Amino acid sequence: MNFDKSSYQEIRNLVEKKYPLAKLMVVSKNRPASMIREAIQEGALLFGENKVQEAEKKFDELRKDFNDIELHLIGPLQTNKVKQAMKIFDVIQSVDREKLIKEISKNHSELLRTQKFYLQINIGKEDQKSGVFPEQTKTLYDYAVEQGLNIVGFMCIPPNDKEPDTYFYQMIELKNSINPNLLLSMGMSGDYQSALKHQTNCIRIGSLFFNDQ
Repeated sequence: MNFDKSSYQEIRNLVEKKYPLAKLMVVSKNRPASMIREAIQEGALLFGENKVQEAEKKFDELRKDFNDIELHLIGPLQTNKVKQAMKIFDVIQSVDREKLIKEISKNHSELLRTQKFYLQINIGKEDQKSGVFPEQTKTLYDYAVEQGLNIVGFMCIPPNDKEPDTYFYQMIELKNSINPNLLLSMGMSGDYQSALKHQTNCIRIGSLFFNDQ
């Protein structure tokens, strides 16, 4: 299996030409460093990973050759891995609870790589997914800001068995009600086109680029 160069270039061109406020993230979780190198050679520099240790192993090596990589954590973060994560990731998109915010605040330092954070919103209120419920988001956002976190946006994964448009629109309304300047990270391989139409600032594409579908 190789990195699908044609799919990457097609979506990259779409984003650059029609949605210049959005970024294209390559989700590289469970992919070997060799495939990530292929993506970098095609121009990809923004990557998303789910697990701290997996990301550290791959990207410590890759950054020796490519020091302009931007790496985001998009999977759940355990409190006991916060300091390790903040040494590796430029952005953590999966902040979802007060306990995690406390641990991040305790370990925060200008010397660590992570300086930007997103709150993860459980927009569909699904028991099996991480994230703060929409109606609790303002409270968590205010708490994170009080603790000194630089919250730059909201991230979500809508229910995969329902049309995503309604949920993406709810994300826009939620963001605007709390801080209109925040970014939105929403849209994956199956719904990125809808997300782009609903003002996303980051689409997270994995399976399309690795021929999983």
